[in-house]
Amino acid sequence: MTINQLSIFLENKKGTLLQVLQILKEARVQIIASAIADTVDYGILRIICNNPKEAYQVLKDNGIAVALTDVFAIALDNKVGEAAEVTSIFAKADISITYLYSFLMNGKGILIFRTDNAEEAARVIEDNRLTSFDESELEAL
Repeated sequence: MTINQLSIFLENKKGTLLQVLQILKEARVQIIASAIADTVDYGILRIICNNPKEAYQVLKDNGIAVALTDVFAIALDNKVGEAAEVTSIFAKADISITYLYSFLMNGKGILIFRTDNAEEAARVIEDNRLTSFDESELEAL
């Protein structure tokens, strides 16, 4: 019910993002979605890709600080307010969302999020018949 996400720690200096992207390009890793959160000194690049375990190892082998994290990927209808509707389901169940980002793929909205209560989130997804994906299903969209 969850997918793997890469969380890559980058110094806020010229060329660090390019270095990571070049490593992934050379390893033939296809980035499906990405988001960057930054502070003054560093940033966290979060990536959903076609082969997260291989990408993780390639980055580690190249001395890049990276973590592999489980996150949820939920399909949304591409209409106004759909993300609010889905996140309200989790709020009503008293499930905090640590972070979230989204993207469109083949006419569907995909909501990526992490929570500190994955077991309860999985139950809410199932009880509310939300559509979640693993990596292979996400690529097939």
